[in-house]
Amino acid sequence: MGKLFIGWMWLMSHLPLSVLRGLGWLMGRVLFYLVPSRRRIALRNLELCFPEASAEQRRAWAKQSFVVFCQTWLDRSWLWFAPQKTLEKRTRMTGALEELEGDTPTIIFAPHFYSMDAGGTALTIYCSRPFTSIFSTQPNADVDAWIRKGRQRFGDVRMLNRDDGIKPIIASLRKDHGLLYLLPDMDFGPSDSLFVPYFGQVAATIPSLSRFARLGKAKVIGMYTRLTPEGYEVTISPAWQDFPTDDVVADTTRQNRELEARIRTMVPQYYWVHKRFKTRPEGEPSLYS
Repeated sequence: MGKLFIGWMWLMSHLPLSVLRGLGWLMGRVLFYLVPSRRRIALRNLELCFPEASAEQRRAWAKQSFVVFCQTWLDRSWLWFAPQKTLEKRTRMTGALEELEGDTPTIIFAPHFYSMDAGGTALTIYCSRPFTSIFSTQPNADVDAWIRKGRQRFGDVRMLNRDDGIKPIIASLRKDHGLLYLLPDMDFGPSDSLFVPYFGQVAATIPSLSRFARLGKAKVIGMYTRLTPEGYEVTISPAWQDFPTDDVVADTTRQNRELEARIRTMVPQYYWVHKRFKTRPEGEPSLYS
């Protein structure tokens, strides 16, 4: 099945972008009704994070979120199969691009907007520095290999498995003076997590951004990728001032605060189908019951 899926994605890569986006819109609207478990999670997350919004607004955001999910998945076809000139035409880097220059160890905070793979691929095209990314193994071996190969198409990219531990991650920052692409904004369970504020709730958040920055003597910049009608816009933020500090709780709280601000600029494009508040402080009931 994995090879059939990859072959289908290769065929999709030859379609005009407008056709792919239309197909993604249709798939997203259908999946919104066919996958009730994920629909409920998205609606509950939006309710918890945006209690001030109307139920109608939150439902509209959730529908659009399913659409963006499908559109960005289909876009991986041309991201990982099309010629480089196609990607250069459809991706645009903006913001503090000077932060990518030089040899200062740099961690890129790249949270789970649906367009994250487009941002990562664009980075490998427009930036010549060594680039490290952390991945989780996919259940299907063929799909896993396709994803890793796609993410390494251009540039000097090193893929590290999440199970490899932190030593090779810190080495890539200290010794190679490269870039680390880090996505620490999901609920990875209680182990090593801190409970810090997030959209008015408390959320189990791994403090890896602060710890890696301190251990690797690295600066932190944000990279936020937005789906657009023409392709993708990738925005680089200036380096975070006074980060990291000696207070890992304060740093992790700031991480969530920075993420909240970006999510508010493009609410439907964030990964709402994940149970972000699944892990609760001891004794507190589930928020998804």
